[in-house]
Amino acid sequence: MSHTQQILETHPRALQIDLGVLAACIDCCFECVQSCTACADADLAEPDVDTLIACISLCRNCSDICASTGTVLSRQTEFVPDLARVVLQACIEACRKCGDECERHARHHEHCRICAETCRRCEQACKDVLSALPT
Repeated sequence: MSHTQQILETHPRALQIDLGVLAACIDCCFECVQSCTACADADLAEPDVDTLIACISLCRNCSDICASTGTVLSRQTEFVPDLARVVLQACIEACRKCGDECERHARHHEHCRICAETCRRCEQACKDVLSALPT
């Protein structure tokens, strides 16, 4: 059981979404923050940095959006499903675009391959939460 799930279990209010799905998504979001941050940093150190400008930009944006998504989902007091939906949709799109761009560089840069995989996992975790949100 992850630390995220443990802390969510202590929340004094009943959660509006499956705890396991929610915790997995929060964990994926923050893992993606780290992966995208590290990938963008590694891109900056590459000799072909000029070919990685789009990747750097998408990684940085994806990192910020994933951080916001993980934070919003962690706040369960007065949880607003409609707001969560918008944030999750933005995260899905950011992860898709970042994952696509990183995949373009994956054959030449291992950090891009790893980042693309992380983005895909986060994208799927966000879709899982989106499906589980109350209507």
